[in-house]
Amino acid sequence: MFWLPCKGGRDGQTIGFGKGFRSWVLGSEAALAQCRGAPKISYLCPPAAGGLPRLPQKTGVKEMQTKTEKMNIRQLSLSELEEYFETLGEKKFRAKQVYEWLWQKHAHGFEDMTNLSKELRQRLAEGFSLPALKVDTTQYSADGTVKSRFRTTDNHMVEGVLIPTDERKTACVSSQIGCSLSCKFCATGYMKRQRNLDFDEIYDEVVLINDQSEKVYEKKLTNIVFMGMGEPLLNYKNVLKAIERITSPDGLAMSPRRITVSTAGVAKMIRQLGDDKVKFKLAVSLHAANDQKRNEIMPINETNNIKALVEALNYFYQQTGNEITFEYILFKDFNDSKQDADELVRLYRQVPADLVNIIEYNPIDQALFEKPEENAIAAFMQHLEKNKVNARLRRSRGKDIDAACGQLANKE
Repeated sequence: MFWLPCKGGRDGQTIGFGKGFRSWVLGSEAALAQCRGAPKISYLCPPAAGGLPRLPQKTGVKEMQTKTEKMNIRQLSLSELEEYFETLGEKKFRAKQVYEWLWQKHAHGFEDMTNLSKELRQRLAEGFSLPALKVDTTQYSADGTVKSRFRTTDNHMVEGVLIPTDERKTACVSSQIGCSLSCKFCATGYMKRQRNLDFDEIYDEVVLINDQSEKVYEKKLTNIVFMGMGEPLLNYKNVLKAIERITSPDGLAMSPRRITVSTAGVAKMIRQLGDDKVKFKLAVSLHAANDQKRNEIMPINETNNIKALVEALNYFYQQTGNEITFEYILFKDFNDSKQDADELVRLYRQVPADLVNIIEYNPIDQALFEKPEENAIAAFMQHLEKNKVNARLRRSRGKDIDAACGQLANKE
């Protein structure tokens, strides 16, 4: 099946190329060959956002028969699957059956789809791929934290973490393979960004971590945080599409209020979240409350300074009313003084933030930062509380397996 340009309504579409052919439908190779004015090319991927297809390659029709790359079936919507099955002469309900296998039963191959005929399963396998994330290695912390390294179908590695407490079972998921932001305190920041994760790969992380939660703790996930490898807002479309699938009734049906997306502070995309009226929570990795110090440890601040961040966060809140949290790692003799606390108080009062998470620093091989002494941490917390800042000290989990905040780096 191929994506072909067309014009006209659903009852009277004309396939062809040229002026006026602005819509896209699934069609067969025979339909492609009969297209009016058709160049000898195939469109092998579904339309991207905005209604235009991605064109991974141009191939002559004869060559196409031996060199086509199969389309990932999870890139198709339910309505697109229905159109596909109609072209096969199958009933539309077959599309819903397949969709359930993809997003609710989590099939890893077409052979798993046992309510389809063997012939139909074979036809799907011939026309589509079904790539899925797989668990490569798993580590178990003394405190109950579980870290997994996942392998993609193109042999990249990415990590995710199950963080258990008595009340919650939280999945910490990644959005990119590596990261381009180079935060000085974060192990992932010292890795080269290889690529963005696709939305179905992010979805798979959640499914696999939920499987671990059910196996180890006999409980389903209660929360998801996008605080793993990568900057979620630099993979905006895939992250939002993954959340749509996670929260959809025909997906994992999780409440968006139980999902938090964390950002290093991409102001433009924070505003976009507001425009898109998202329903999940937002966390901001702050770690310093003035531009000079933040520039030193987070290069993104040079183009997204604190003033721009404050304006974007206020816009986000005006548009959504969603909860905002500041994340603040304490570094010894860098951002842990009374003056630093005062600056944080002033910044907190400029944004309708619900909470400031004060986080213990977790050592990494590449950086020389240190965790402050306990009395310094206590004094910092007391100063925030005295100034009516809703602050919470977040103790690290999974440090013994490099699964704590800032430690994910695909280490062996």
